[in-house]
Amino acid sequence: MFDGQQLLHQQVVLIFYRRSNFKQRKSVNTLSYKTDSATPATIQKEWLVVDATDKVLGRLGSEVAQLLKGKHKPNYTPHMDCGDNVIIINAEKIKLTGNKWDGRLFFTHSGYPGSQKRTTPAMMFAKSPERLVEKAVRGMLPKSRLGRQLFRNLYVYVGPEHKQEAQKPRVIEINTKN
Repeated sequence: MFDGQQLLHQQVVLIFYRRSNFKQRKSVNTLSYKTDSATPATIQKEWLVVDATDKVLGRLGSEVAQLLKGKHKPNYTPHMDCGDNVIIINAEKIKLTGNKWDGRLFFTHSGYPGSQKRTTPAMMFAKSPERLVEKAVRGMLPKSRLGRQLFRNLYVYVGPEHKQEAQKPRVIEINTKN
């Protein structure tokens, strides 16, 4: 009986040795895989100008939302505002594909009976084209305090002129397929 226990002990030691030896051969320097999170001191915000001339609204909105979130930067941190300030010019020259100008409906409701309002993109565009672009971008940002903070970094203008010349914004081209 003693020999059986001794044999079992030797098998357990052998299995432990094999496993520990395996781990030793696969050692990895974990310090090189450290993730750097952005802090308010390390975030560098930039001013960008995007021309909306002949751009499809939804595709432009998703690209601008990525710029506002900062996903194009190597130090992107999901819970921080590490995105750039984006200026969109020529909002009146935006395009919508298909029958979306009259076929799509936006609903608003104040909570009172009979206060539901329906608006088409054509009606919204006739009143203020910049609101249509803002609505598209806002819908693609997070629905949280961070999303509301990111939305404050967006400036939309009708026409080629904007008020942020003092910040010396950089013009970028967004490639959207038609």
